[in-house]
Amino acid sequence: MKTVLKVGGFAFSESRQESLVQQYVDLLKQLSKEHQLIVIAGGGAIARIYINAARKMGVPESLCDQLGIIVSRLNARLIADGLGEHAYPEIPLTVSELKHYFASGKIVAMGGLQPGHSTNAVAAIAAETVKAEIFVNATDVDGVYTNDPTKDPTAKRLEEVTVAELTKILSGGAVRAGTYDLMDPVALKVIERSRIPTTIVDGRTPINVLKAIRREKIGTRILFD
Repeated sequence: MKTVLKVGGFAFSESRQESLVQQYVDLLKQLSKEHQLIVIAGGGAIARIYINAARKMGVPESLCDQLGIIVSRLNARLIADGLGEHAYPEIPLTVSELKHYFASGKIVAMGGLQPGHSTNAVAAIAAETVKAEIFVNATDVDGVYTNDPTKDPTAKRLEEVTVAELTKILSGGAVRAGTYDLMDPVALKVIERSRIPTTIVDGRTPINVLKAIRREKIGTRILFD
């Protein structure tokens, strides 16, 4: 089964890097026995350090995005190297390279592609490109809520959400470099137009990814109108 996994940048933070990255590498090796895989790495806190420093110096947002892309590719390199012979040895920098590397049958690890596209959007584009049968977005929350649960104690987690509903929920989010959360408009449009089966799960526990791929009840599934 063609499967796309987005691992949020949280997994590469200094406090979690050793344990979580290793767990994801082990999970990917396990999944590769039955799945053809693409894994997209986010930039996370490390990317935001560079982005914030650049922004304070007046660097344009497109170049701030480029810094985030570089960090995400470094995170992808870490996964690829950890996977060893299970992974394609190069990190794709374009969609054309992605298609070529994916044809090898090896796991393809990648980061960002171009300014203005979050790694969530890249993951959606990757899933669309290879006609993936499932896209799992492993984040540092356990799904989509009706409101920000850190600010609203009455917020409820949704087991299912339509693209239109999710777009409305996320409409107040920032769109600057380094601030993409859960999904962004580009990712949602790609998911919707190609009707890519998508689930958002709590990636702090990697077993949740396996549960989502097995279509178990976990996280939040994105539906289409």
